[in-house]
Amino acid sequence: MNASALIAEDEPLLAAALRAELAQAWPALRIAAVVGDGRSAVAQALRLKPEVLFLDIRMPGQSGLEAAAELADEWPADTPFPAIVFVTAYDQYAVQAFEAQAVDYLLKPVQPERLARTVRRVQQVLAQRSPADVAAPLEHTLTQLRALLAPAVAASPSAPLRVIQASVGNQIRLVPIDEVLVFEAADKYVRVLTADAELLIRTPLKELIPQLDASLFWQVHRGTVVRATAIHSVHRDEAGKLSLDLRGLNQRLPVSRLYAGRFKAM
Repeated sequence: MNASALIAEDEPLLAAALRAELAQAWPALRIAAVVGDGRSAVAQALRLKPEVLFLDIRMPGQSGLEAAAELADEWPADTPFPAIVFVTAYDQYAVQAFEAQAVDYLLKPVQPERLARTVRRVQQVLAQRSPADVAAPLEHTLTQLRALLAPAVAASPSAPLRVIQASVGNQIRLVPIDEVLVFEAADKYVRVLTADAELLIRTPLKELIPQLDASLFWQVHRGTVVRATAIHSVHRDEAGKLSLDLRGLNQRLPVSRLYAGRFKAM
């Protein structure tokens, strides 16, 4: 079966080894690009639109899961979403999570026998895809990614965060969590938006989310968490993309495909 693939691996020797093993296991597979970080993986995948992605879980700047989530949000609606194979060092949790979601994975160092099984599985997935239903592969991937990303929220502490401590000049301002409307990732900081203030904190969003009450704060984008009770309305544009209006906030916030399922009429 002819197909193209992208390899995202930050260790050049491992990337070269995987490419060599793929040449043996799947001679008709064309390697469209080899990149060393998650952001490059997203950019090149959107440009080249390969049928298969081999994504290392741990990469500089953006993990394989985060890259997959961004791709799912940005992928053009008229193109079938790639089959994804995650590559990881041995991690029992990761392996159990991937198996539970029927997501294929490879353990480092990649073994020829395991790679051969993965190749057969990916070829079967590609062969079974219907040209008439372009959206199905993406919807299937979104379901898997939601489940894989969910454990970070499920691990929330029994006593959620009640106060945000933010530096303002030479002072530390204490903001009750009940006043927060939005947490938004911004470079090395997280913006904390209330109805009358904007503050910056250094705690990364991925570390902040498990400290929040998941029933009150909803992640709506890979870099945005909003207070659910502040949502006034949900808008859908001509392309089908959703955005939110929040009470007390004069800006509209985009909703990614990954979290669009939250907003269905009851």
